[in-house]
Amino acid sequence: MAMTDSEYHQLADNMFDLIETAVEHAIDNDDADVDVDNSGNVLQLEFSDGSKIVINKQEPLHELWVATRFGGYHFGYVDGKWLDGRNGGEFLPFVQQAIAKQGGLQLQF
Repeated sequence: MAMTDSEYHQLADNMFDLIETAVEHAIDNDDADVDVDNSGNVLQLEFSDGSKIVINKQEPLHELWVATRFGGYHFGYVDGKWLDGRNGGEFLPFVQQAIAKQGGLQLQF
């Protein structure tokens, strides 16, 4: 059964909130310099070196897209998990690794 737009937004917003909360908690514990901007369909993290990770909602496709310094990734919601369309990797572990690799920040979910 297809997901409705409102179900998609609820799931995507939950991921945005989870990431934002984890980043803010890590910043408090690490004294790291990360700017977080959560505006509408985009969650943007900017690190002290000026690099960014951008996570945005792709409502027409019901996907989450992640742009890092290392490439772009598309995650669809399948069987209760956000999965990468290319390699099947899960969204949260990917984001956790990308933030550690690019910004040196260790997130706990």
